Amino acid sequence: MSIKQVAAGIIVHNGKILIAQRKHGKNLEYFWEFPGGKLEEGETLPQCLQRELMEELNLPIKVGNFFMTSSYDYEFGTIVLNAYWATCEQDDLSFHPDHEQARWVALEDMDKYDFPPADRPILEALMKKAFCYDGYSG
Repeated sequence: MSIKQVAAGIIVHNGKILIAQRKHGKNLEYFWEFPGGKLEEGETLPQCLQRELMEELNLPIKVGNFFMTSSYDYEFGTIVLNAYWATCEQDDLSFHPDHEQARWVALEDMDKYDFPPADRPILEALMKKAFCYDGYSG
């Protein structure tokens, strides 16, 4: 079974966090996720996160501190999700075919969205750390 290293962003703008819905026909279709993508050879996880957000949503971000790692063994392989705090200065989102939609969501409303298993521990940790949630320090 393959193991994929993935960078995911807890991207904050105006007190809300960006989440994106996976596209129909893809693995984990219609689940909401912290946006990011697979690590490519020769890049760091923060570089991967910046590249993926530009490719997928045309969103320039500033990557902050590492938040946590979560992994899950799916039927298609193991995903190791490395979450980083990030900020951006724009809220206008351009869509890429990888997502049905993306939204800026308040932390207290995130439990209304269905996240895949690898993302859930990150969401749970965010909910517990809400008191220090400033989008950059963790």
